[in-house]
Amino acid sequence: MGMKAKVALGAVVGIVVIGAVSANAGSDGKDGGSGGGDKGSSASAEHKSGAAKDSGGAQKSDAKSEEKAAFGGDGEYQVGTDVKPGTYRTTGNDDGMCYWERAKDASGELDSLLANDNVSGTSYVTIKPADKLFKSSGCQDWEAVDPKAKGTPASSMDGDGGMFKVGTDIAPGTYRSTGNADDSCYWERTKDAGHGLDSIIANNNVTGTAVVTISPSDAYFKTNDCGTWKKA
Repeated sequence: MGMKAKVALGAVVGIVVIGAVSANAGSDGKDGGSGGGDKGSSASAEHKSGAAKDSGGAQKSDAKSEEKAAFGGDGEYQVGTDVKPGTYRTTGNDDGMCYWERAKDASGELDSLLANDNVSGTSYVTIKPADKLFKSSGCQDWEAVDPKAKGTPASSMDGDGGMFKVGTDIAPGTYRSTGNADDSCYWERTKDAGHGLDSIIANNNVTGTAVVTISPSDAYFKTNDCGTWKKA
């Protein structure tokens, strides 16, 4: 199972997840606290892509978002044989024990690792055609993500919810999270779901109040161990 350690990204500090060592920046967040009840629409780790909860907690979804699992949350899968290249999502991981890994071969050696992460809530990952193996342990089932899927973007999100797709799960804009203690709140803006260091646009570890502007051009926003994020 992965562990976490800090790595510098430019002038800010992020989290790197390691099996023994990692090729990506990520975080395994536990209970990040709460910023209070949400009055607006809220994205959570339990929703489907193209779906968000309205102010009454009801689920909004189009029929195309209800897809069967592409593959299970435990196993090692050969890319091109067991699983096709593409973007996949796992949801409902509530203990931070979900671990996945993209690898360039099946040797199991350290230098075969391309990217990995420990997950609380939701994770998206893009398996590339050049990948040879995808490993998943302790995760909920993975389902394929339709790149054309549309949803009703929410204006607040669970601070320990994992990854949210910008424009589908959450709306772009400036968000605020309060009550974060001990520098454990971690957020990340990314340009894709590859989880490499070159995927990260910006990231930070925060104590106290966090403020971040999510751009319409961002692909995903990742949050772990933070208080609830609300759009300003």
